[in-house]
Amino acid sequence: MPRAKAVTEIRSLARSHTRTALNVLVGVMRSKDATAAAKVTAANAILDRGWGKAVQAIENGGEGPLELIHKIERIIVHPENSDSKNI
Repeated sequence: MPRAKAVTEIRSLARSHTRTALNVLVGVMRSKDATAAAKVTAANAILDRGWGKAVQAIENGGEGPLELIHKIERIIVHPENSDSKNI
């Protein structure tokens, strides 16, 4: 069986259990016996699947994103013009 077909079949099989998996996550989140960490993990998994992962800011030393892109460009595209000590 070609690899792509196997991956497609595995993905399809996993997706067929989506409702059950989501119900398990909800059960853990609502369980009185689950630890707080387990509840938070389950809640985050539910939110990620329903709304997508939360956007996270990238810390770049106080410089704006455009300056960071310019630094990356100078290093990768024009390495002869970069000052690698400034990164």
